[in-house]
Amino acid sequence: MRDEPDPKSESPLCKSKSYDAPSVFTPDSLLQQARRQKKLPEETVPEICVLDPDGDVVHYLAERGQAEPVPAWPGYHTDLYRFERGGETFGIIGCAVGASFAVLVAEQLFAAGCELLISVTSSGQIRPRDDPRISS
Repeated sequence: MRDEPDPKSESPLCKSKSYDAPSVFTPDSLLQQARRQKKLPEETVPEICVLDPDGDVVHYLAERGQAEPVPAWPGYHTDLYRFERGGETFGIIGCAVGASFAVLVAEQLFAAGCELLISVTSSGQIRPRDDPRISS
């Protein structure tokens, strides 16, 4: 039986790779490239931002005209909105579902100027609407 070559050493996909080099896919570089591709200006986000996985809060604010989209937000697959409460400006992104995606969005927010990130989670009913024990 003859020795078979290691498939990793034969594949051109595996040659000339620097596996120990730091990744070029950093939050900063992702934002920079998205700005370049979308031709967007660099704009910092509010210092306080909110992740709203269900999108309920951002939809509520937007439907009532209390939040406006931030057109310069370069994050792919997300929309950043800006709103004010108590004289403070907040940023909010809805529907960042899934841990790895939410972490990517959070890292991009921090890279764009966020200092404090609040993640809203589902908590059940806040105001009674229906008896939850009765199914429709």
